[in-house]
Amino acid sequence: MRTALKTLLLTTLTLCSAKSVMAQQCVVDDRQRTVCMDKPAQRIATLSPGATELAFAAGAGSKVVAVVSYSDYPPQAKQITSVGSHTRIDMERLVSLQPDLVLAWRTGNPPEQIDLLEKMGQTVFIIEPHEFDEIATAVKRIGTLAGTEVVADDVADTFLAGIEQLRERYQNAPKVRTFYQVWDEPLMSMSGKHYISKVVALCGGVNVFADSSRMIPRLNVESVLLQNPEAIIAGGMGEENSSWLQAWRAFPEMRATAQGNLFFVPPSLIQRPTPRVLEGARILCDKLDIARARR
Repeated sequence: MRTALKTLLLTTLTLCSAKSVMAQQCVVDDRQRTVCMDKPAQRIATLSPGATELAFAAGAGSKVVAVVSYSDYPPQAKQITSVGSHTRIDMERLVSLQPDLVLAWRTGNPPEQIDLLEKMGQTVFIIEPHEFDEIATAVKRIGTLAGTEVVADDVADTFLAGIEQLRERYQNAPKVRTFYQVWDEPLMSMSGKHYISKVVALCGGVNVFADSSRMIPRLNVESVLLQNPEAIIAGGMGEENSSWLQAWRAFPEMRATAQGNLFFVPPSLIQRPTPRVLEGARILCDKLDIARARR
């Protein structure tokens, strides 16, 4: 009898353990580490505006309890408790909100603070997409951790379908030499490895600083004039502020200025690696079509 009971107990424990393992939801984050949840996340902290957007896109917006400054999309994100900025997190406030999942930005959040969170036992999922399919998989992986796979998969698939439509439309379009301005002081652009450069290429543009050795090269005005781009794309300090473009009007000898190809794209639509990049890409493609028509 005792042997039978022991066997039954051992079998039961084994089955429970197996069910526990099977119940875990595991994904690989963008530092190539496996992140697992025993149950879907219920309290999520997002440590960049892009991470906030990705969480909402994955259908997990109602579970977000902490954000950082400039987390302004969707509008309801503005009502969520802020725990500082992406460069300096208020750790005490963050921990007090008891998140069971932290979405962190690989090169944007302070590494020492992320390390401390993990040492404190927090589950941290690192994201930093550089390709269109990586944006889609980021949404899907967050959906897996949050238990919102149905919504996440639909959003990700719709995003990729939209990107593919643009690729087919512009794959044979005449090329437009393009300077994309990331920042004004210091003047910055991006290399061909950056996902924004891939948006430019998607629309038939040629990033004039694609060969830069740095992901976000610092430039001077002379280097841009030397490249003589046919179009300049810039964001600005805000969603409707195109002031960065005004400075380029001082150089009428540059092709982009001479042809009136100084274009504004709302920065949040293209400078955050989220599904809204598709909306930004459509605007950018339209701008480059204007440049082609002005030849």
